[in-house]
Amino acid sequence: MKKIIVLFLFLGLSLISCDAEFLDPTKPTEGDVFSSRSGLIGAANGLQSKWSIGRQSPVYTIITGSGFTTNELRLLNAGNVDEAELLTGGVSVSSKNAVINNLWSQSLVIYAEAQKVLDNIGVISVPVEKASIFVHASIYKAMATGTLIQFFEKVPLQTTKNAGFSSRADVIAATIATLKSTEIYLGTANGFSGLAGNIKYKNTVHALLARFYLMAGDNDNALVYANLVDLSSKSTFLYDAVSNNPIAFNAILTPNNYQPIDRNFGLPTALAPTALDGRVNFYITPGSNPTTGAGFFDSNSKLIPLYLPGEITLIKAEVYARKNLLLEAVIELNKVLTKTAGADAFGVGANLPPYAGTIDQANILTEIYRNRCIELYMSGLKFEDSRRFNRPNTERSRNWYPYPDSERFNNPNTPADPVN
Repeated sequence: MKKIIVLFLFLGLSLISCDAEFLDPTKPTEGDVFSSRSGLIGAANGLQSKWSIGRQSPVYTIITGSGFTTNELRLLNAGNVDEAELLTGGVSVSSKNAVINNLWSQSLVIYAEAQKVLDNIGVISVPVEKASIFVHASIYKAMATGTLIQFFEKVPLQTTKNAGFSSRADVIAATIATLKSTEIYLGTANGFSGLAGNIKYKNTVHALLARFYLMAGDNDNALVYANLVDLSSKSTFLYDAVSNNPIAFNAILTPNNYQPIDRNFGLPTALAPTALDGRVNFYITPGSNPTTGAGFFDSNSKLIPLYLPGEITLIKAEVYARKNLLLEAVIELNKVLTKTAGADAFGVGANLPPYAGTIDQANILTEIYRNRCIELYMSGLKFEDSRRFNRPNTERSRNWYPYPDSERFNNPNTPADPVN
């Protein structure tokens, strides 16, 4: 990983390359930022700003990258060459692709800066503040590594020059360890004035642990943590007229970027949602032809969830199915199928009859995958899901992304790019 010095000031970030460090005497030094209470709070808030705002943010690049790679989105203007490459896939995806480069670089910067917050947590003396900042930074550190390993075969876990790359198993284990390290603070981490207050820390940690244990194939622990999540609790990224929802601002509300592909969500005919599925009109503007996006993306001020209740229920269903506890799997699956919009914290409801298909592992897992694609549409999770459920390669334009030139040119340990 190329060494980067990042100075946080309140919600902002100023990126300065270590290859040529220029110090502005009017701004605080890195030592100033991380050695004071106000600086550390600003750094913690800066993690959220960096993660969620702008076209370069992981929120934009995760949803956009996964969406084009797995056929969720249609391109409105081929002049958006980076998005066009992801749609075409294969060898067309270059190491210069801006979506991929931003996903990589921004996630690594956030990972490094989150670690600096954690390393300096002793600056904070008030228990609720210390606990809240520690958990806040840990969530962003974990999301950075946990996201990267969904798109790249290997990821560096060190912030030193010429860092080595770690395997998928090691990166997921490190992500889980970061989240587990918060457990001593979860009873106290209730937030405070001055720290972004839209994340329910305990529920978010448990939801992310369920997600990453599932990715690791540790079904027992995935179930343990999924059962700890309060499905009525909401954790969101906040937006307003100044800090815009990046998908709404850069895609859905513009005439020349992208929109949802169709009312079938780009799924094969056998997996497409039925006409009665209430989630279609949640995510797609009713009556739009060609389709336009709704859901969490039709206003610059719409909130975007960190996770959806339906994801947690479907994690339970998948765990039971993979353990061959099929009746238990169907019970959880039916909770999603029959859920009404009014019964969901975010208004996502299928309002369908219970599962009536064959009671065997293969068919139930296929139905779980189908519902993940619909329930979690444009969440950025479909790329990972597509591989985990061993879907045909024809349903995604690549299996893994190439490593950005920005990494390869500065780190001789960068692995060879995947063939596809």
